[in-house]
Amino acid sequence: MALIDQFSQYSQWRTDAARTVGQLRHWLSQNEIGDAQGDLRLQYVLDRLGEDKLTVAFVAEFSRGKSELINALFFSDYGDRVLPSSAGRTTMCPTELQWSEGDTPQIRLLPIESRREHTTVGELKRFPDMWTQYPLDTSSAHALQAAMARVGETRLVSAEDAEALGFAIDPQGEAGLQPDDTGQVEIPCWRHAIIHFRHPLLEQGLVILDTPGLNAIGAEPELTLSLLPNAHAVLFILAADTGVTQSDLSVWREYVNAGQRRDGRLVVLNKIDSLWDGLRDEARIKAELDRQVQAVARNLSLKPEYIFPMSAQKALLARIQGDKALLERSQVAKLEDALTDQLLPAKQQIVRNATLAETDDLVSHADSLMASRLTGVREQLNELTELRGKNQSVIEYMMRKIRSEKAEFEDGLKKYYAVRSVFTNLTNNLLGHLGLDALRDETRRTREAMLDSSFSRGLRDAMVDFFKHLRSNLRKSSDEVEEISGMLNAMYKRFSVEHGLKLAPPSAFSTSRYEREIDRLEQAFNHQLNTPLTLLTTEKHTLTQKFFETIAVQARRTFELANRDVEHWLRAVMSPLETQVREYQLQLKRRLESVKRIHQATDTLEDRIVELQQHEDVLIKLRTDLDAVASDVRKALGGDAPALHANAKAA
Repeated sequence: MALIDQFSQYSQWRTDAARTVGQLRHWLSQNEIGDAQGDLRLQYVLDRLGEDKLTVAFVAEFSRGKSELINALFFSDYGDRVLPSSAGRTTMCPTELQWSEGDTPQIRLLPIESRREHTTVGELKRFPDMWTQYPLDTSSAHALQAAMARVGETRLVSAEDAEALGFAIDPQGEAGLQPDDTGQVEIPCWRHAIIHFRHPLLEQGLVILDTPGLNAIGAEPELTLSLLPNAHAVLFILAADTGVTQSDLSVWREYVNAGQRRDGRLVVLNKIDSLWDGLRDEARIKAELDRQVQAVARNLSLKPEYIFPMSAQKALLARIQGDKALLERSQVAKLEDALTDQLLPAKQQIVRNATLAETDDLVSHADSLMASRLTGVREQLNELTELRGKNQSVIEYMMRKIRSEKAEFEDGLKKYYAVRSVFTNLTNNLLGHLGLDALRDETRRTREAMLDSSFSRGLRDAMVDFFKHLRSNLRKSSDEVEEISGMLNAMYKRFSVEHGLKLAPPSAFSTSRYEREIDRLEQAFNHQLNTPLTLLTTEKHTLTQKFFETIAVQARRTFELANRDVEHWLRAVMSPLETQVREYQLQLKRRLESVKRIHQATDTLEDRIVELQQHEDVLIKLRTDLDAVASDVRKALGGDAPALHANAKAA
């Protein structure tokens, strides 16, 4: 199946999933089942489905055919190249190609001088006035080519200005930009580019990230700390006519394969058409390709099945000319199959699992609530049925019995409120450890320690202590989570046993995800900043600024995510207990009022029994309807979870 067809299916799957989740949310609200917290959780699920993006990053040194590969994979229907792919440096800054509903075709360019603002690209995306914008004429390939060529614009500056903007300078041109005879350096005009471009794949949520070469990559830490690690797939492009050069190996080790994540990393061995010289037959060409694939696999420590020899230029030409034989010989189909077989199913599974976890949990809580109501109605029915033909003394006994249950429950409520008080204290402690106030204090302390340091060891110690503090806070948070979970689990069991409340154990929460992200940041810190050469050759204020522009910013984002997730979890674990407690109180009140009315006028007994029987039928139907709505959600998501209950009537 073609790549665009696979993306179309994935987009339709998300649309169907969002529709059924919306129906579930509407049904719960319409029937007044659940609570505001559950409604917020479903809204979050809908937002996540609506905003779901799939990022594919293309990484290569210069002249490896990266832009040509993007043209061949995504833009051949224009009948020409869309991205510039002439020899040399065609992409000088990270470039995102994307499209969202309501966008206008345009190119947004962030001037390279924005680096002096000491603000990340992610932050600057919120300030349109910081960007230079050009309209994009999508009516012809030539107009697109001219507009998109802007991402390759450069200018000459002094070596000092280049260093001030974050570029490494190397007279030999090996570990940085090489000054010319006049001492000037060629740098990109732009720091980042975003191209809003209406295209079927981009409309369905694909984001293409085109990256510059080694020296430009290293000058933009956000690319290596955030954009590349978070990409769902990274295509690393080599050239068959050069093999794995030293600079290729540096890009692979330092930027593509530097993090803990290894899935979704594919290698393209491009320009295999250089072997089609007319002197070698197909057997010799295949043998040479096999040899190169094995050599690349050894050099990159990668399995051969993740390496795809192909010719992007011939694939593009074949698609434009409709040449099926040339298209097959280009071998582009194997790469497309890998993208569709590995990337989309993995992404879909992640979204499916996250959505099912939320919806199944909320449906389970809603069903437990209705089951509790049904139990209460049936208990009242049994009580009132037994009162038929009984005298007033029996009715008075029933009233005393219900009052006694009410008193016992109120004693239990005292323990519940005590637990709520402890829960509040533990919650405050937890949010204190994960809170941004504590992180800001530590950031300020680290900055002061770095600026006060006179030697490189003091600088290093201050930065290392920053990571120790983050880990300490995450460990303390984990301890608080464990204590909260144990306390709530005990309270859930108490109310289930003593008062018959239908409560599943509270969901678990782990801080390991954020700990892994801090580990990744520390690896990047050790690789990029915590080296003897960097510490000795970088001026103190510059090093401090780099640390806080890159590592500290990413740490803050990690803690912001942890804050959001833990607050969501805290509300989720308390909500079922609070709902069941309110429901049980209401049932006791209804039971007592029913018996009181019957005590005052015995002729209302039959009317009340009929009323309760009707209520029982309504609840049974609601549980059946909920099962059907939940089944629609699971069917749309592709999950085969069993029905909530085999027979609601028997519950």
